Amino acid sequence: PLPGRCAHFVARKKRFCRMMPAAGRRFCGEHGHEEEQNDRKRIPCPLDPNHTVYEDQLQKHLKKCNSREKPKPVYFVQDINAGLKDVAEIPEKQVPLSSLSIEELQNLIIKLKKASNGLELHLKEQILSHQALQEALNDPKNGESAFKHLKQQASILGNMEKLHLLGPGRCFVEFGAGRGKLSHWVDTALENVESVQFLLVERATTRFKVDGKHKRRDSVFERLQVDIQHLCLSKVPILVKKRLPVVGIGKHLCGAATDLALRCLVESYTTCCDAEDEPAPKRCRAAHTEVAPHKSAGNESTTGDHKPVAGIVIALCCHHKCDWAHYVGREFFKSVGLGPVEFHYFQRMSSWATCGMRATSKSSTSEHSEDQINDTEEHEQTLSRTESDCDTLQRILSVEEREEIGCLCKRLIDHGRVEYLQQQGYKAALQYYTEAAVSLENVLLTAVPNPSLIPQPNI
Repeated sequence: PLPGRCAHFVARKKRFCRMMPAAGRRFCGEHGHEEEQNDRKRIPCPLDPNHTVYEDQLQKHLKKCNSREKPKPVYFVQDINAGLKDVAEIPEKQVPLSSLSIEELQNLIIKLKKASNGLELHLKEQILSHQALQEALNDPKNGESAFKHLKQQASILGNMEKLHLLGPGRCFVEFGAGRGKLSHWVDTALENVESVQFLLVERATTRFKVDGKHKRRDSVFERLQVDIQHLCLSKVPILVKKRLPVVGIGKHLCGAATDLALRCLVESYTTCCDAEDEPAPKRCRAAHTEVAPHKSAGNESTTGDHKPVAGIVIALCCHHKCDWAHYVGREFFKSVGLGPVEFHYFQRMSSWATCGMRATSKSSTSEHSEDQINDTEEHEQTLSRTESDCDTLQRILSVEEREEIGCLCKRLIDHGRVEYLQQQGYKAALQYYTEAAVSLENVLLTAVPNPSLIPQPNI
């Protein structure tokens, strides 16, 4: 072992432990059982058996163990954005696609095409850019992977600018923030803008965060380490204090996380703000739904006209990770004669759009997010071998047909989200925000308050 380091040899890593033992000891606290300690016994920690503790110091250790349950923050409200509360509506575990007969699979495809009939399936391309990223895009030091992410971020910012969402007096909430790169570029684009707040929502601890790069006095970065399912924005202290309109953003917000974020913004947060600001909530005649008193998506001050959510811009992905209990488009599915069983199979079949059931290769998982520790966020997964190689699918569907059906499943799920936002008083749209060569998950969901659904005062 190196001088002053633990003498325990880690066989799995083929090296000695690098921890520093106490003065006069050969082993660190974790491996102290390997030397005589006056018959002191080490036992696994009851909170996390992956580490050990001296038995006579257990109670002291439990008070400071990193695995102990920590106090919940004020903005934690259990399952506030979870959605479906009636477990009876959630079906039992479904059989995999590979276990379906040819007739069952064909019936599913018929239902899918019937439900999709009349929907806008051919999205318009809105591939934009933003001046804030031009220097980085032209930097030859950035590799191919970094360049692809920069193009996506530039287009997201371009779409935000087109919707007039880049302006002063805003709180940008980045869901699934990871390292916080999207917020970083939004802050860069708002270099000379005052009164800007950033909330970065991420349930996991994240390494290599870019938050420390922001030293401007006018913008404030704050991390909320909480699952979106339990996040109540109306209780976040900075929003309670400043009452800034919120812009929800996200880059590749996986599956159910998108639905949780939408409900967090347009239900739990908007409802709480309306309750505080309005003696009686307004009603939308078209949808018969309580909606926020939005006026426009411009940069007006909130004084006298508080708009809780000014806009939503989320790059979608991982439809195979959606969940019926959390899905915001359940009413749409029911309106076209579909239910939780069909949703289960459609969200599984949505994977065909990005993997096409081809043989697993490096190219089949080409889309990874830089916001994860090892640049390996699995946005474009292949199915398990039992599903991707099943004889039934190979016999009745070609690779191209499976990719087409997968895209159809994605658009159907996304349309449910659009209709949900429309019912909540928003003007929502889907568009391709980047080329498929840059990312196979290249659809952007945008929403701004719809002025036509706001009751106008009588003159």
